[in-house]
Amino acid sequence: MSNQIQKGDHPSVFEQLKRESDEGYEYWSARDIAKILEYTEYRYFIPVIDRAKRSCENSGQAPEEHFIQTTEYIELGKGGKRQVESYKLSRYACYLIIQNADPSKEVVALGQTYFAVQTRKQEIYEQASEDEKRYMLREELKNHNTALAAAAYDSGVITPLEFAVFQNHGYKGLYGGLDKAGIHAAKGLKKSQKILDHMGTTELAANLFRATQTEDKLRRDGIKGRSAANRTHFEVGKKVRQTISELGGTMPEDLPAYESIKKVEKRLQKKTTPKIDN
Repeated sequence: MSNQIQKGDHPSVFEQLKRESDEGYEYWSARDIAKILEYTEYRYFIPVIDRAKRSCENSGQAPEEHFIQTTEYIELGKGGKRQVESYKLSRYACYLIIQNADPSKEVVALGQTYFAVQTRKQEIYEQASEDEKRYMLREELKNHNTALAAAAYDSGVITPLEFAVFQNHGYKGLYGGLDKAGIHAAKGLKKSQKILDHMGTTELAANLFRATQTEDKLRRDGIKGRSAANRTHFEVGKKVRQTISELGGTMPEDLPAYESIKKVEKRLQKKTTPKIDN
């Protein structure tokens, strides 16, 4: 990956660097971040990490929870590899690192904006009520479904009917073989009721993960053809289901249906609309 970063590309670049642990947690490699921030050698980046760790401690956080020491392999000439020291960085650790990096670099300024926005979004989510969390997740899933549809289109899923089949493959993977109609039946929903509008936060989060990971895989692997796209969506959904099982979670088809998100939206609007005394 080129170290050059264009102003409009920085969100996708930092998201592309994101990795996932075996336990399903997101993290960034310190060596990846060093490269994208244009540090020519990793040893020049270590003082930045040290300053970020001090900032983390000063903020009342435990550095060892955000800066996890690890080792990884780097490529050498003629196909060789060498084991080197690195860190698994949380999103908050990345934010602190970029705050402590060389501010004269344009990429650092872009990164500061990106991670500040993402960190603030996380803070807002954590402080939100259950209604607010449902609404935020539903809106985010709506946006990612649009992006997923575009990625599927590029893979050869063209017509509305083809996209409906594509969506059902994702549902079948995540819901243990149930398609859209099967989920409706399991949840006791009417045909006119949209599945996504009656999901709670846990189920919305699972579907959001399915959508984002499928979009990424379709684009990253250059998947072409409807059958391949459908298979990819099914396998990603199945993998998300497997992760839920390994963590001891409730399968999505066994989660209850919630009141319509439209009612939640109206309730939130009333909550934020100021009263005017006559």
